[in-house]
Amino acid sequence: MKTILLLEDLPEIRAWMKDLVLRVFPDGQISEAARVHDALELVSAIRFDLALVDLGLPDGSGVDVVEKLRETQSDCQSVVVTIHDDDDHLFPALQAGAFGYILKEQARELIAEQLQRMSQGEPPLSPSIARRVIAYFADQAKPQANALPHVSLTERESEVLLRVAKGFTLPEIGVQLGLSRHTIADYVKQIYRKLNVSSRAEAALEAQRLGLFRRG
Repeated sequence: MKTILLLEDLPEIRAWMKDLVLRVFPDGQISEAARVHDALELVSAIRFDLALVDLGLPDGSGVDVVEKLRETQSDCQSVVVTIHDDDDHLFPALQAGAFGYILKEQARELIAEQLQRMSQGEPPLSPSIARRVIAYFADQAKPQANALPHVSLTERESEVLLRVAKGFTLPEIGVQLGLSRHTIADYVKQIYRKLNVSSRAEAALEAQRLGLFRRG
């Protein structure tokens, strides 16, 4: 990650987040913003590899920045870093294009580990968030099962998708299936491309629609 946007309005939180990010990505060039307006101006001027975005900001919601990045810089990975763990904040952020969703209350070492695993294609999701996403989509997807268009996945792809949807990390899936983490990451990329999804949350929904939870 070479160019990084850090959107956080509280200076003390922004300071420790910047230190943490530079530990994970020591070569990163960080652009800081405290408001949605300032962040959108930076997005217009700089192409970012990674954006760490708070949601509750003085002049609006960080969701607007996530959505703008998805529209104009599709290669940028947006990760929400917030105190909010409720559905009203979580799902609009994921629908706007957030690649991950991290809670600030986590230990900083855990946040660093989650960001490090992004290089392996693993979306950073706090454990409680991953469980909430699975539970939500498991309930919401049931009435829509009959409307699913045909998607052809191999047996191995289905095994990987089921485990991704259940919240297992890539190394854990590798151990379960006897494959390397890099091989699992390749499978995940291929699955996301076939299903036309870009996040673990969307993958969980597709796994439910495909009936993989009943099989697993």
